[in-house]
Order: sequence, then C-alpha cells, then structure tokens
Amino acid sequence: MDEDSRPLLGSVPAGEYYTDSLDPKQRRPFHVEPRNIVGDEVPERVSAEAAALSSRVHYYGRLTASSDRLLAPPDHVIPSPEDIYIYSPLGTAFKVQGGDSAAKNPSIVTIFAIWNTMMGTSILSMPWGIKQAGFTLGIIIIVLMGLLTLYCCYRVLKSTKSIPYVDTSDWEFPDVCKYYFGGFGKWSSLVFSLVSLIGAMVVYWVLMSNFLFNTGKFIYNYVHNVNTSDAFGTNGTDRVICPYPNVDPDGNSFTLQYYASDNSTGQMFDRWWSKTNTIPFYLIVLLLPLLNFRSASFFARFTFLGTLSVVYLIFLVTYKASRLGFHLEFHWFDSSTFFVPEFRTLFAQLSGVLTLAFFIHNCIITLMKNNRHQENNVRDLSLAYLLVGLTYLYVGVLIFAAFPSPPLSKDCIEPNFLDNFSSSDILVFVARAFLLFQMTTVYPLLGYLVRVQLMGQIFGDHYPGFLQVFILNIFLVGAGVVMAKFYPNIGSIIRYSGAICGLALVFVLPSLVHMISLNRRGELRWPSALFHGFLILLGVANLFGQFFM
Repeated sequence: MDEDSRPLLGSVPAGEYYTDSLDPKQRRPFHVEPRNIVGDEVPERVSAEAAALSSRVHYYGRLTASSDRLLAPPDHVIPSPEDIYIYSPLGTAFKVQGGDSAAKNPSIVTIFAIWNTMMGTSILSMPWGIKQAGFTLGIIIIVLMGLLTLYCCYRVLKSTKSIPYVDTSDWEFPDVCKYYFGGFGKWSSLVFSLVSLIGAMVVYWVLMSNFLFNTGKFIYNYVHNVNTSDAFGTNGTDRVICPYPNVDPDGNSFTLQYYASDNSTGQMFDRWWSKTNTIPFYLIVLLLPLLNFRSASFFARFTFLGTLSVVYLIFLVTYKASRLGFHLEFHWFDSSTFFVPEFRTLFAQLSGVLTLAFFIHNCIITLMKNNRHQENNVRDLSLAYLLVGLTYLYVGVLIFAAFPSPPLSKDCIEPNFLDNFSSSDILVFVARAFLLFQMTTVYPLLGYLVRVQLMGQIFGDHYPGFLQVFILNIFLVGAGVVMAKFYPNIGSIIRYSGAICGLALVFVLPSLVHMISLNRRGELRWPSALFHGFLILLGVANLFGQFFM
C-alpha cells in the first residue's frame, strides 16, 4: 500500500503535459488502456509491445517484495521512452518526452568533464617532473603512466558490471570493495580517497600562499613604484629566474632563500608579508569560515573557472615558449653545467606526480553514469585520458624546452613553474591572481567532499553538528598551514600523496577486484594473473620509489 501511495514522478510542472526526465530509481512503468492520450498533435494509442512489457513488470512484482532486488525487473523489461505514459486520475495519459536520455550528457561534454576534473595543480609540476626524470625518459613515463592509469580506471568503471544478482546501479567503487573485501575494503578505499583529497587541499594551501604573496608583492611594487631586479636570472622583458640557485654544484649543495634584490621591497612590508611566516596564517581568516558552510552549492557555481585557468595557462606557456625559444642539448646519462641527463634515477618522482595527475578513479563511475550513450563509455574515457595526457605533455615539454639554458641550469626549474618568472611579470601576475581566486572557490569544495565521506561514515550524517565539523576543519586548515610554513614543495607533496592513494585506488584494489571476479566465474588465466600482479607490484614500487630515489 505504501508503494502504491507514492507519486509516479517527483514533480510535474503545472499546466504541462510532459516531463523532461525521470529518476530511474523512481520510475514505475505501467500500462494504460488507450483512451484520451494527450501530448502529441496526432492521437496515439499505447503500443502492444508496451502492454506486453507492462504485464512482465507486474509479473516480476508478484514474484517478490519490492525491497528484494534479486528479482527486480531487468532493464530489457522496462518500456522504451516512447512507450512510457503517466496516468492521471482525470482519465488522461501524459506521454513522457525524451525519457532518461534527456538528462544525460553527450560524449563531448563527458570527455571535457573528465578532462576538467583531472586538470588540477599537477599541471604546474609537469616541467619539474620532466626535469627530475630527464627529458626523454620523462616523456616516456608520461605516456606509460597515462596508459596504465587508463587501464586501471577502465577496470574500476567495469567493476560494478561483474557483480551478478545484485542491483549495482547506484554503487560507487567503495561499495564494490565492500562487496569483495567486506568492511576492510570499504574503509581502505575511503582512507586512501581521503589521502588524495587532503593532499590536494594541502597543495592548494601552499599554492594559495604562494599566489597571494606574489600578487600582493606585485601590487605593492606597482603602487610604490618599486623596481626589482633579479640577481640570478635572464635579461629582457620575459625574465626567467632561478629562485633557489645551486651555489655549490660540485659539493654538498645548499640553496639561498630569495636573493635580496628580488625579494626585498621594504623592511616593514617583508616582515608582515612573508610567503612562509605570515601569508599561510592570513588565509585562515578567509578560508576557515568558508569550510563551515553546510552546503557547497554556492562554490560549485565557480567550477568553470578551472577550465578557464587551464586555457589561460596553455596560452601563457605558448606565449613564453614562442618568446624564449627552445634550449635543448641531449646528454643521455651524464649531466652538464646547464643540462640534465635524458635518463635520471629520480624518475620515480615524476611517476608519483603522474599517479595523482591521472587520478579520477574514485569518481569515474559517477561521471560516466551521466553519459548519454553508455555503449561509448570506454571510447569516451580513452579520449579524455588522451586529452589529459596531451595537455600535460604540451605544458611540461614546452616549459622544459624553453627554459633558457644557458645562462640558467635546467635544474633551476621549480615544482611550480610560475615561480621561475619574476613577480613583476604582468602575464604571470594575471595567472597567479586568476588561480588564486579559482582555488579559493575550489578549496571549500574539497573540504566538503572530505566532510561528506568522513562524517557520513562515522556519524551517518554529512553535517552532524557545528562542533564536529569545526574540529575537522581545524585539522584540515592546520595541515595546510604547517606544510606551507615548513615544507612548501608542491612537487613532493603531490608525489607522496599520489603514490599513497594510487597504491590502493589505482593499482591494487582494481586489479584484485578484477582477478577475484574472474576467479569466481572460473575465467582467470595465468596471463591475466601475471599482468595484474605486475600492476600491484608496480604500485608498491612507485610508493617505495618516493622515499628511496
């Protein structure tokens, strides 16, 4: 009786005789006898096929209770959109226009949604990662890591389809892990997902401190007409600097903080406007209140800024490369004064960065559910990864190749390549100001995702109370402040968090789920076992490489 009392649709606009979309969980197909059909200019009768399908649905409904999903009507039993009608007590059947597909996205939108989701702070570290691995080896690693993470993401996408006799239409990958590994699987996937989110929040805090510092410094110098000259950098309008030059390349090198001529604008200003001593604390006043909002819907309206910032970065990189030209020499294994070898033993640092750069595994199922043509999911996912990989290659290769060596060494390339440009550079100032605003709106979204995942599991409520949420936010903000003050190296933060979360969510869990699924169906063969076992070992090696290479 309770089921019969529920409305057929969540809401139907008053005065309209159609609806644009239906919730698949609430859709209740049924047969209406042909009478007074409304919705088209030419009266239509309910098709005989729809009537037959309706009988099948009623048959399934009598087999078991509605709460038992084992014998729920399969997809082929549900009438097609053109044969679904909504019955009114007034004796009218309103035809549904469009069905579910009207609310779905075309492939091009899905592809760019994945691209936009993956494009994050890692793009700023691509030139540094290529420098750590070597130019040739870096390009090879970007291609290989893109292919490996694509395959593992494909395994995540297909993981819900391999579970028989269970309705997995609203499952995410943690639910799949719980199905195969119990509570340990769900909590482990949750913990490693939180590692990626918290790592991203820490990187954002470091970058926002950096961008706010340089933006304020640019404005101060412009207002007070202060001319700064970089002691260690190139000449010309497109100056490139080496903020931390290696002053002892043949011995135990140490670095200088910033040369005084570039960093000093005034003793009082430098005291209260410090990148590591004051700016990280100033951000607390702005961002901590935003984290306590109950809903993040307001900040979600600014997600389009992520696309605009990436497009502007691509323009900036193209412009700088065209102005600076290419500076490359190939030294395969031996370094020189201004160039790094093509193959370096620090390549694991790039693979760690790329694990997070290509990471979308914890939300790919949700993104692909909105694809209008589900049969094209694999193709669209592959095209999205191709687009992401080409973007990373474009930015990384151009900045590395255009970095002026000589007079500067390629080892001067910073984990945030914008740091290699002077604070007085107008185009770079625009990029920093743009990214600062964009990250200010995205940071509360990341905090909201952490709260939803953690509080939802512990308290069963996304907002259990102000005190609990405030304590969590203090921890998140504190982690960012500590790292921004004592270890503001976004390249290392990205590679560590990427290797840790990637070990579980990219390499281990998708491979284990696939092998267990094949084994239960009796289809596991030794080539597949060897390949997926190799993926697991690769994830372990990637993590250990961050500490020992």
